[in-house]
Amino acid sequence: MAQGTRVEHDLVGDKEVPADAYYGVHTVRAVENFAITGSTIARFPELITALAAVKQAAAQANRDLGLLPPDVARAIIRACEEVGAGQLHDQFVVDPVQGGAGTSTNMNANEVIANRALEILGHPRGCYDAIHPLDHVNLGQSTNDVYPTAVRLALVASLRRLGDSLRALATAFATKATEFGDVLKMGRTQLQDAVPMTLGQEFTTYAVMIEEDRQRLTEAAALLLESNLGGTAIGTGINGHPRYAGLACSYLAGISGEPVRPAGDFIEATQDCGAFVQLSGVLKRVAVKLSKTCNDLRLMSSGPIAGLGEINLPPVQAGSSIMPGKVNPVIPEVVNQVAFEVIGNDLTVTMAAEAGQLQLNAFEPVIAYSLLRSLAHLRAACDTLATRCVPGITANREHLHDTVHRSIGLVTALAPHIGYAASTALARRALATGRGIKDLATEAGLLTTEQLDTILRPENLTGQAPLPTVLTTT
Repeated sequence: MAQGTRVEHDLVGDKEVPADAYYGVHTVRAVENFAITGSTIARFPELITALAAVKQAAAQANRDLGLLPPDVARAIIRACEEVGAGQLHDQFVVDPVQGGAGTSTNMNANEVIANRALEILGHPRGCYDAIHPLDHVNLGQSTNDVYPTAVRLALVASLRRLGDSLRALATAFATKATEFGDVLKMGRTQLQDAVPMTLGQEFTTYAVMIEEDRQRLTEAAALLLESNLGGTAIGTGINGHPRYAGLACSYLAGISGEPVRPAGDFIEATQDCGAFVQLSGVLKRVAVKLSKTCNDLRLMSSGPIAGLGEINLPPVQAGSSIMPGKVNPVIPEVVNQVAFEVIGNDLTVTMAAEAGQLQLNAFEPVIAYSLLRSLAHLRAACDTLATRCVPGITANREHLHDTVHRSIGLVTALAPHIGYAASTALARRALATGRGIKDLATEAGLLTTEQLDTILRPENLTGQAPLPTVLTTT
């Protein structure tokens, strides 16, 4: 045996394990077998905390049922509480993408908790006669109910944080909407002048879209709170006590603070990945709408001279190594890229969920990895947009005012009063001469100056106040 190691044994044979490691032989083999992403499950602390909560709930249920000796149960519960509080996360070293439907992750948790519990009782690490990773920590459990339950809890925790970030971003846009409430501009359809609106209305739209997505996330979270814990291998509950599932779920709800409930059919719940697909679709929806919003910000800020130049994004860094003075819309650009990633992750989740066979989906690790990354990156993107971009946006008010009054889009407001044909002729003349609609309409005697002033009031153009019931035309 090499210095600084201990020898552990599994069905494959003997294996050296670092003497100071809390993990054991199963984890070491998994580290050797799955060097895929270059990271570990410790990258997702929500998952480690959820695993600890599941193991603690199981220990408490088994204690109540008389299946665990009281001292062993106390040590396991204390070890789980420590891990749940953030300790020993560096000992969760397996790759998040792994074969075996999450067995390596479950074994990593079993071994860390068992060895810490051994220490609590005064035993050396690896002394599994006293507390065994499988016989005690994993009692009445299977990877097939522990892992998906922990993944669901981890996703819910991460969803809550993303929801907070979305709310902050919506608030940032709503604050700007109030600031820009009196800024008249041209709305556009198909990149062509349409009808006037306010910049405040445009920014209000972004706030509303984001808040709608936050509500959809709340709905997706509710679907994740159904657990198959107690179903063991395929949902039949083999090797589990008849009262274990209800007890464990009740304890898990108390530990996690989430209203976890037992699945209606454990066999169905063990193989069904529908809730993951649903969540992935909602995350894709969030990504698509965030990306569209950032496309708008980049387009409206384009220029500053040769583009639309309607708004200015805050300059956060130099934009070019060759063009002095250039500033790029780097914050919206990075959000776009996160959106592309999330959309790609959705395809991964879809294919992995579809590839499940019979009583178990072996591909839940890549589902978990994809969803947890999407949640983390979306949260960071929202926070970045809310703090590094939106508050510093300014409007080019004079430019926006000029574009409204030079645009043929104003003629749409006149159509109910002078008719479609006369409006079309007026628009053509405006395009040909470069003159404003108001001047041409007055010159042609289509409407009086007073009538035009009423029709073209900003509040009338943007639907923020009702037009008078009757406007007499000439």
